[in-house]
Amino acid sequence: MTYRTEFDATAGDRPVRAPKSKQKRGWKIFLRDILLIFLAALLISFLIKTFLIRSFYIPSSSMEETLHIQDRIIVNQLEPKFMPIEHGDVVVFRDPGGWLPPDNTQPVNWFVGAVDAALAFVGLSAPDSNDHLIKRVIGLPGDTVVCCNDFGQLTVNGVPLEEPYINLPEGITKATRDDFEVTVPEGKLWVMGDNRYNSADSAFHRDDPTGGFVPIDNVVGRALLISWPVDRWTWLDNYPVTFSDVDGTAKK
Repeated sequence: MTYRTEFDATAGDRPVRAPKSKQKRGWKIFLRDILLIFLAALLISFLIKTFLIRSFYIPSSSMEETLHIQDRIIVNQLEPKFMPIEHGDVVVFRDPGGWLPPDNTQPVNWFVGAVDAALAFVGLSAPDSNDHLIKRVIGLPGDTVVCCNDFGQLTVNGVPLEEPYINLPEGITKATRDDFEVTVPEGKLWVMGDNRYNSADSAFHRDDPTGGFVPIDNVVGRALLISWPVDRWTWLDNYPVTFSDVDGTAKK
């Protein structure tokens, strides 16, 4: 009785080569697996961008020195859908109406536009950053926000705020330019830029039809960290100590 082995008797000790059809099938399986992994990665990135986090860049100086122009930030989109907004949060939101200037964006090269769209699909680019605003939450629904007390401080529900994050012009101690007193309606927010004298925020827009208030439904999410440039990588604080007494008196 003879047995078939992996060596061909007529070829000495040389191993028999696999048929070309099997080699081609092996490459096809390999390429298929690579494609499936790539598509799975795209899907996961898309789902993360859609439901969890996404990237934005900073188009203006209204949040300096906390955020600089062209900083990239990571935004947590679970807030406010699944997590409550808190005092001091830095939030990204859609224009509540007339806060942004007319769009004068120039057309871009088709290839650049296609690459940007692909990166935006997976959350690595943010071509719509110019359609959003970013400010710090000062007043929640039911809060009364006043500018200013005798020391130039904002007060929320009668509690003066020590605001280490604000950027004021040299020699100025008043927390913002104009005096006001507002009570935040249900479902709305009062937001202000950290660069107080150079920010078109709630105080700036208080005489607009919006009254300076931002609907909570317009909030895309809370900015968590600066992701780029690398030398500015940092978590974005919501300064709980600044608002600790306010949180104790806030109307819920």
